[in-house]
Amino acid sequence: MTDYAAAGVSVAEGDRAVELMKEWVEKARRPEVVGGIGGFAGLFDASALKSYDRPLLATSADGVGTKVQIAQRMDRHDTIGFDLVGMLVDDLVVCGAEPLFMTDYIACGKVVPERIADIVKGIAQACAETGTALLGGETAEHPGLLDPDEYDIAGSTTGVVEADRVIGADLVREGDVVVAMASSGLHSNGYSLVRHVFFTQLGWQLDRDVPELGGTLGDALLVPTRLYTKPCLDLLERVEVHAMSHVTGGGLAANLERVVPESVSVRVDRATWTRPAIFDLVADAGGVAQDALEQALNVGVGMVALVPGDHADDAVAALAATGVEAWIAGDVAAAGVHGEGGSVTLVGEHA
Repeated sequence: MTDYAAAGVSVAEGDRAVELMKEWVEKARRPEVVGGIGGFAGLFDASALKSYDRPLLATSADGVGTKVQIAQRMDRHDTIGFDLVGMLVDDLVVCGAEPLFMTDYIACGKVVPERIADIVKGIAQACAETGTALLGGETAEHPGLLDPDEYDIAGSTTGVVEADRVIGADLVREGDVVVAMASSGLHSNGYSLVRHVFFTQLGWQLDRDVPELGGTLGDALLVPTRLYTKPCLDLLERVEVHAMSHVTGGGLAANLERVVPESVSVRVDRATWTRPAIFDLVADAGGVAQDALEQALNVGVGMVALVPGDHADDAVAALAATGVEAWIAGDVAAAGVHGEGGSVTLVGEHA
């Protein structure tokens, strides 16, 4: 007789995956979480929001793009969930919000419990690091739509910020300074370009040793996304911050422009930092022009803060104290000085 298993879906393996991931989900709890996983919905006690005068909820949804293909080809799955959390919660912190909880969605061709548990392990570890509760999620088996070793992951997150502490473009003004924060590598954007260069153009394999990268190509491509949440929340407590920008798809200039008002223009000087080797390799080996590279990749800057000029040194020191390399990378002037209003211009050459 035909049953669900004959159609390619194993309920038993799905249940075993849930059992394997419970240990890691438990590590990603906050005191406000009510109950455990396995219900139809996750519960979060919002009583703490009563202490806010006007709490604003912030939300974000994202995935990790084609970086999942690298994890699949290397059969290494315990870092891709870390990337997912970074893409989510660091979109919240740019408005000043503290992440509260997130949910995840894993779609796969075949449930391999150990693989699902590894993915959730990465998610839970990053949740624990950022103070985010992993409130629930869904693992869906899609035979026929995805190959047995294929999967994709996505998630959504919710945070809170006091209304009068929201930061953004309306606070940015002349005299502000651009404080750049170093990325850990490619993060989770631009992998379609990166894969085209290394696999299609050059025909390289993931186990290829690349001296410029200090190891194999695969290891360099799987370096997890840096998490800026806690350092940026700490920064907000220590210095005046007018705006922040998470450098993801679209690159540094395009993402920074999202928090630049029409009254000013911004200049970022490439000479203030050395572009990491992975970006040089993509550019040089792939023949990728600088403007195309900067439109797709973070080129070494994963987060940016715009702060008053007299707070810039304190901001750099505060970030360094939390383990984040930061530096003054540019300035904010009146519209027309560095470019048209609302624009970001990159100048100079990398050190």
